[in-house]
Amino acid sequence: MQNNWKKHGMKAASMRWLAALSLVLFATCAHSASKTVLVLGDSLSAEYGLARGSGWVTLLEQRIRQSKLNVNVVNASISGETTSGGKARLPALLTQHRPDVVLIELGANDGLRGLPVASAERNLSDMIKASKATNAQVLLIGMQIPPNYGREYTQRFTGMYEKLAKETKVGLAPFLLQSVADDPTLFQSDRIHPVAEAQPIMLDNVWPYLKPLLSK
Repeated sequence: MQNNWKKHGMKAASMRWLAALSLVLFATCAHSASKTVLVLGDSLSAEYGLARGSGWVTLLEQRIRQSKLNVNVVNASISGETTSGGKARLPALLTQHRPDVVLIELGANDGLRGLPVASAERNLSDMIKASKATNAQVLLIGMQIPPNYGREYTQRFTGMYEKLAKETKVGLAPFLLQSVADDPTLFQSDRIHPVAEAQPIMLDNVWPYLKPLLSK
């Protein structure tokens, strides 16, 4: 009987060891399968003037969880950010977070300040190249601006995003503020930053172009 108990104990210990090993392997596989999305944007993505947790990037995190996708979101957006600022910050962010997908939502502040479109285009192109050099996929988020600096400037600015997306072969969400820009009730008193009610619409403008990148 003592031998039987010994055999039973050894068998139970082996089963516990195998179970523990399976859990470790499962956790390792789950971790390795996870993805990281880096959002590099300006005040439109940094919850400017909004209650914390109500911006479209936070809503994106919630939708990812609801979709049961193993994806982490890092929001590196800063209010007032320009394309030159984003370009300067990006290398460190790529090294730190090693993202699988980079969302670039920049350019609005360049346009509102009347900065040269060629410079903004160059900066965005450099950010796309830097991201792709780390094997990250890129989604460029388009923006439009009021015609404060004339029709030619406005058209060049708006066309810049589609031009870059074609040249660099990256995804493009055409306009972050689609169905928002023409509705004054969806903006804060500054007439620049959307209110909380606009954030789900902004997410819907990005999600169809982002989701396929999360499944690859």
